[in-house]
Amino acid sequence: MKYSKLKWKVIAAQSLASAPYYAKAGTLEVRLARDKSEIKAAQRLRYQIFYEEMNASPSARMKLARRDVDAYDMVCDHLLVIDHSRKTKNAVVGTYRLLRQDVAERFKGFYSSSEYDLAPLMTPDFRDHMGKGRQLLELGRSCVHRDYRNNSTINLLWRGISEYLVEHDIAYMFGCASLPGTDPAAHKLPLSYLYHEHLVPDDFPVRAQPLLFEPMDLLRPEDYTARDARRALPPLIKGYLRLGCFIGDGAVVDHQFGTTDVFILLPVERVTQRYSRHFELARLANDPAETDQAAAAGL
Repeated sequence: MKYSKLKWKVIAAQSLASAPYYAKAGTLEVRLARDKSEIKAAQRLRYQIFYEEMNASPSARMKLARRDVDAYDMVCDHLLVIDHSRKTKNAVVGTYRLLRQDVAERFKGFYSSSEYDLAPLMTPDFRDHMGKGRQLLELGRSCVHRDYRNNSTINLLWRGISEYLVEHDIAYMFGCASLPGTDPAAHKLPLSYLYHEHLVPDDFPVRAQPLLFEPMDLLRPEDYTARDARRALPPLIKGYLRLGCFIGDGAVVDHQFGTTDVFILLPVERVTQRYSRHFELARLANDPAETDQAAAAGL
């Protein structure tokens, strides 16, 4: 996609784009992208992981540019982990894309709305529930370079997110998390568990869009054990469950990325109560193999 100079000015308008780094660890630092070149570096990393490692299907334009690009990139903040020991072009080794509610409402809404009906989160009652001045944050396009998939890098990303949450008075984070493959029936055990044990409350019933809705209650609770179901979950989803997330009603098959998606809604208070200001999401992984999977791609 070719962006006009005017569109790219939106990036410069993001309030923290020229802020100092959030945290450092050795040669690594975590901060927001400051210019177009850094966003392109994040897009190259996303392409490498999503389309080369994980077999997503790029458009012809993305394949030619070797970057994962969409219209939301021009309005989102891009959280980066940068390794200053690497050449500038390849220095971005981790990224998260962040879209605040106040920005989404001036653009064309949230990315997740293409898969899930977010109307229950936009009502006056839900705004009152969040508290005056507080807002939603959508997380997406998360990935970490293969050589940096370890607890310290994941934790550094989440230290950056934790500072961002405080800065912008975020009440809830949300986004889509993925299970591999496009056959929901192959995931009947974890999907059923998520539906029966972690469904969003009736007060804000987020559901998959009607034409995309795939039922999750494929098994009855008596037909499986919670322990077996949790073992079948991807490590990042297990991590969000430990932090106290809710799951939207209905799975969605994402054919471009070759995944079955579920909606994650996470109250910030639950996270801050457990981890103070600095999240230690790296604890989601019980072993190095799970850390690698979680870091490759997630919310």
